[in-house]
Amino acid sequence: MSKFSHLNDKNNPKMVNVSDKNITKRTGIAKATMFLGKEVIAHFTNDELITKKGPVFQTAIIAGIQGVKKTSDLIPMCHPLLINGVDIDIHITDEEHLEVFCKVTITGKTGVEMEALTGANITCLTIYDMCKSISQKMVIKEVKLVEKTGGKSDIKND
Repeated sequence: MSKFSHLNDKNNPKMVNVSDKNITKRTGIAKATMFLGKEVIAHFTNDELITKKGPVFQTAIIAGIQGVKKTSDLIPMCHPLLINGVDIDIHITDEEHLEVFCKVTITGKTGVEMEALTGANITCLTIYDMCKSISQKMVIKEVKLVEKTGGKSDIKND
């Protein structure tokens, strides 16, 4: 049976010691799919919606970047990281849905999967917040790790 890395010998929580790990370039890419519905997407022009709160996608991207940087404040066992780069793309995929891709890059001793997943989530939550006056039927359907590189192993999920 495999042991959780964030539990000590007494099964108490601990932060993993990464001091002996090699510094490598690491990336994490997360994807979120979100149902907005025709009513919300109908308000978009040229892949953007300008509201009294500001441009929805641009604001959501900034919020997602902030989420990436705050991951260790939100998830107890995540290490505070000096992030090298964050790139968030939002694509309307059809008349009801969108996809968010969040890519995070670091040169360090630990991966950035949690940061990418957090960035994708916060981007979607911000879109929800900015569009909820139009409809509250929006759903963040799926958030998943698409790719991880660097460290002990690389992962690519469909």
